[in-house]
Formats: sequence, C-alpha cells, structure tokens
Amino acid sequence: MADSLPNNADHQDLVKSSRDKSHQDSSAQESLEQTRKDFVEFWSEMAHAWGINRSMAQIHALLYLHPESMTTDQIMEALCISRGTANMNLHELIHWGLIQKVNKQGDRKDHYVAEADVWEIVSCIVRNRQEREIAPVQHKMRELLDAYRVDPTLKESEEVHQRMNNVLEFIEMFERFSTAITPYIKGKHQQYLKTLVRVAEAGQALRGKSE
Repeated sequence: MADSLPNNADHQDLVKSSRDKSHQDSSAQESLEQTRKDFVEFWSEMAHAWGINRSMAQIHALLYLHPESMTTDQIMEALCISRGTANMNLHELIHWGLIQKVNKQGDRKDHYVAEADVWEIVSCIVRNRQEREIAPVQHKMRELLDAYRVDPTLKESEEVHQRMNNVLEFIEMFERFSTAITPYIKGKHQQYLKTLVRVAEAGQALRGKSE
C-alpha cells in the first residue's frame, strides 16, 4: 500500500500543476472579461452611427458577447446603470428586434439574450433607422414642397424649389435602396451583395481614371 502513495516530489508536481492550471484559467477569464469591457465601450462609442443611445448600445454589446442569458440585475451590475435605465433600454432593444426576453425554468426573473446573427442585427438596424429617420424626413420634405408655391416674379423662387426637390429625390432614392437591399442582408445573400460591391468598386475605379 505504501508503494501506491505518491512520494513528496510527485505531490509537489501535482500541486504545481494544479496551481499553474488555476493561474491559466484565471488569466483566461480576466482576458475574456477585459475583451467584453473593451467591446462594450467600443460599441457604445459607435452608438450615434447606429442611431441609438449610449446605454442602449452598452446593453446590446454586453448581451451579444454573453451566449448565456442575463437578468436585469446582472446587466445593471455589469454596466453600473440604474434599474430605470436598464428597463427602458431593454424594452427599446426588444422593440428593435435586437434582443429577446426568455424564461428560465425555476427562475421567476426575466432573462435576456441578444440576436446572435450579425446579418439579422444589421437588417434590424437598417429597418429601424429607415422608419425612424428616413421616413419622417421624406414626409416633411414632401410637406414643404407641397406648401411652397413658385413665384415667377422672384428670381430665386424656382431655384429654392428645385434644391428642395433635389433633397427629396435623393432621400427617396436612398429609401428605395435601403428597402431593396434589406431583404438580401436579412436573407444572407452574400453572393449578390459581393456582386453589388464589385460593381460599385468597378464604377469608382472607372470614375477615378476619368478624373
């Protein structure tokens, strides 16, 4: 029986191996958490580009890099935000289609998970920005043009009308482009999108040569 017991050297090796593994696990966890923090900060800085507020972007980024669901309390603790801020932005993210509320068996708290498909995320953002920003501007420009009457006796009257109409035409073209491209993003039609990019790049190259 004595022969089966590890000697002192073997015991020390086991202890060292255990400590090394524990240290590696700790370092890996610290690296993971730091990466999450950096991503949350980066995503929040990009919030204005996506048309959302900073807290909304932080919550979305946090949930996106957490495959497991998180509760409101966990989100509040991780981001140091109030319950009111958390609830308001969670509701808005659900409305955008970027996260969803899920139930966990045996837990009465609400849990949240982020949409993991980046194609779906982009299509949601494009659709919401179109509804919240492009559509209202388009509607207002139509109102302005309908209300304005060109006075031929004023030299600048026709020019003012034409410039406003140019803005409306551009907005309408952009709205049509967004509407047309969104299904291809949502459907992950990568080949079509790559072809579209190549055509745009080729056009840009030809334009550069002509200049």
